[in-house]
Amino acid sequence: MLIQGVPVLFSPPPFLPLRSNNPGCLQPVFAHLTQLALSTERRRESLRMGTFFSEPGWLYLTVTAVLGGTIFCKLKKNQGQVGRKVVCLAGLWGGACLLSLSLFWGLILFSLSCFLVYTYFSGQELLPADQKAVLITGGDSGIGHALSKYLDELGFTVFAGVLDEKGSGAEELRRTCSKRLSVLQLDITDPQQIKDAHSKVKEKLQNRGLWAVVNNAGILGLPTDGELIPMTEYKRCMAVNFFGAVEVTKAFLPLLRKSKGRLVNISSMAGGVPMEKLAAYSSSKAALTMFSAVMRQELSKWGVKVSVIQPGGFRTNIAGTSDMWDKLEKNILDHLTPDVQEDYGQDYILRERNFLMFMQTYSVMDVSPVLLDVQHAISAKSPFAFYAPGKMSYLWLCFVSFSPTGIFDYFSKKMNSHRKSMPRALSMPNWKNEAM
Repeated sequence: MLIQGVPVLFSPPPFLPLRSNNPGCLQPVFAHLTQLALSTERRRESLRMGTFFSEPGWLYLTVTAVLGGTIFCKLKKNQGQVGRKVVCLAGLWGGACLLSLSLFWGLILFSLSCFLVYTYFSGQELLPADQKAVLITGGDSGIGHALSKYLDELGFTVFAGVLDEKGSGAEELRRTCSKRLSVLQLDITDPQQIKDAHSKVKEKLQNRGLWAVVNNAGILGLPTDGELIPMTEYKRCMAVNFFGAVEVTKAFLPLLRKSKGRLVNISSMAGGVPMEKLAAYSSSKAALTMFSAVMRQELSKWGVKVSVIQPGGFRTNIAGTSDMWDKLEKNILDHLTPDVQEDYGQDYILRERNFLMFMQTYSVMDVSPVLLDVQHAISAKSPFAFYAPGKMSYLWLCFVSFSPTGIFDYFSKKMNSHRKSMPRALSMPNWKNEAM
């Protein structure tokens, strides 16, 4: 049929009247259209079922099953904290593909996602610890102490840098660890001690390079309002948390280049999430985080991989002892100008110890997530550039990065109001000879 020279692909059935005033005559039209729609749907369903039961369909299902099984086998061997998240995302993506697309293309995309995840996990296999030497700073206590023991158990040659080589933490490492572990006197704010430690490490390694440096040593400083923190405390935090780590890195980089090893810097979630009372600490950790990002780019040409770890709330003794807090409080009161002291009041400053109890309440004793992430950073074939061990740490960092500041400030005030409402009996403990 032609209309003005143009072919018509669909013409009405022969019983369809072109003009009629009788509504009943439209019933055959509706019946015809309904039958046409049903037949079209049956053809589509037949095509889908044909694809499913055909040999290519079974092949796609087999490939998907094999790849999925292999991925989950690799997941059991993977000790990193990010692996499960990747598998969950891949599963959601595959499910979305199967639900939103036809069976053929859904299986194709799901198989492709499985292959990509398989490739990803191939790069997360952990290298053996044999003949690999690691330097750890801040091994007296806390995460550095636990990490020194953990890596020694895994078979690494560990150099544990401590602030006091005659202290209880150093003695415990010597007593409980293997002969592979060496305790080094290493105050990272002392250039001469860094130089001496470098000489001892180089002498013991002979012609071998140093596989990894873990800059862990750090201090909290005095948690109080940024206006009240003396400049001496700002400088002390920067000296330990940032400048010390930079100087250690610069001293040992030639040994890392020789082995094409790893640089791991322990920063903090406070380096990316603004937290009240931590202006000095957070600023120094933010500087360390950015230093790590820049060094990651610059050292890639040498084959040295750089990772930064930003743990959440883990309970360590970074806050110090009661005697240390007494000295810090006295230091604040001695440096306040009369007008600032009048505005804040001495009672406000003395109540700042409540913040330490707040940190204890919301901190986790088990530091194993941090240890596992450090192990992954120094052992994986393709380590991540960024780790965030701890509950909600990664979500908080993402929330700060992408949410408006007003929303974050609102939630922050809610949390601070909860801290201030803590019972006084809980918030004012006996600090005598106690360490966090």
